[in-house]
Amino acid sequence: MGDLRIGLSGWSYPGWRGRFYPRGLAARAELDYVAQRFTSVEINASFYRLQRPKTFQSWAEQTPDGFLFTVKGSRYITHMKRLSSETALANFFASGVLALGAKLGPVLWQLPPSMRFDPAVLEPFLQLLPTDTKGAAELARGHDERLKNRSYLEVTDNLPLRHAIEVRHESFRDPRCLQLLRDYSVAAVVADSAGHFPQLLEQTAGFAYVRLHGDAELYTSGYDDAALEIWAKRIDGWRSDGQDVYVYFDNDAKVRAPVDALRLRELCEGVPR
Repeated sequence: MGDLRIGLSGWSYPGWRGRFYPRGLAARAELDYVAQRFTSVEINASFYRLQRPKTFQSWAEQTPDGFLFTVKGSRYITHMKRLSSETALANFFASGVLALGAKLGPVLWQLPPSMRFDPAVLEPFLQLLPTDTKGAAELARGHDERLKNRSYLEVTDNLPLRHAIEVRHESFRDPRCLQLLRDYSVAAVVADSAGHFPQLLEQTAGFAYVRLHGDAELYTSGYDDAALEIWAKRIDGWRSDGQDVYVYFDNDAKVRAPVDALRLRELCEGVPR
């Protein structure tokens, strides 16, 4: 039976204060609050800018043993360089990602909606992705001057490193794309996006990665029990096949994400809300 991680896409949302987070809870305590209720969370800040090693270290220190972070890959790599910069990839891994240590889960690469499938672009990127933390540290040593005196390249235990790609253009339904992902053991993200982006249910790695953005309205609508039961059944099937499953709720606009994530945990694991 595969492992199951259900969590949230980020945790720093002002609109959650006084609703999900207790009124008066300090912002610095929000991650701890999340980690008491979930076993994983996506780091969104790394998508917008390179973080610092001390930031990753602080996040690791605030969470219990066994907790996992998914780190969202830099949009500079995915949206601006369009997957074509080894130096940018080195900078990302040198920025402190490895400071999470054993709490480092999969790395999520979210592609822009305008990006079409091109095997001549995708495969070289997949070839660069490190498969373990030692390989990530070796890649990170190729960082540029921007990371001088602020890089983190230490690896105590060499751990496997997983990657997942969230595509947002219909052209990625191409069987050649799915085969490339299988060849490099990279998961195709199963995204529920109210029909805005393609939903690929095909499994291409030894684990499943699910992002739930809202089934009726993107980033806003919640999931009723009927919808969550469908996802719980899919999750059970993947786990029965021996796959680990990571599920993150990104329907944060109306504070639905934590409510729905807690309910899915209840359905899948019997954990009361």
